Amino acid sequence: MRPRLTGAAAAVVLLLALTACTPQADGGGSASPSPTESDAAGAEETSTPSPSPTPTTAPVALPTDCRAILSESVLAELGDTPLNDAAFGPSGVGTDGALTCNWADPRADTTRLTTTISRMSRGPALDMLNALANDEGFSCFTPDGGTRCEKTWPNEQYPVTDGRTLFWREDVLIDTSYSNLAPAGYTSSIVEHIFD
Repeated sequence: MRPRLTGAAAAVVLLLALTACTPQADGGGSASPSPTESDAAGAEETSTPSPSPTPTTAPVALPTDCRAILSESVLAELGDTPLNDAAFGPSGVGTDGALTCNWADPRADTTRLTTTISRMSRGPALDMLNALANDEGFSCFTPDGGTRCEKTWPNEQYPVTDGRTLFWREDVLIDTSYSNLAPAGYTSSIVEHIFD
């Protein structure tokens, strides 16, 4: 009887040793280090599990197509305005995932609209929007679950209106500057496409 008991006890000890050496998957799929003796002693004293990271909501996907984010009525207002002509610099999806859309004809002196959709965390975004409201006279309000700031002014050289509209929500910033080209519902169309 004694050798069998010793063999069974040895098997249990071996099984425990192998279990302690086996990596345990955490929420991120990486192996957890083996617990130290003090960790194991603490685990025996309490049945409370160690805290695990709280699941977070997946980030909102940034768009990749300048036309797909606009409604048919907005596209109709833009008409034949060229999109992303090389004369206006970088456009499309950047290395950081931001999307830049340049609606402008290089033959026109001032008529253009540029939108950049990028990631910006809450703190820096609200600091920037507050600065625009406090220092530059932007009007800000909170539609569609986000914060929107906007301002228009006369163009310094031509008899047209220039402006800028920004919308921030869920770490996504939509920043549009324009001159003599402001289709009705433009920003709202982008917001609806991204968040709904």
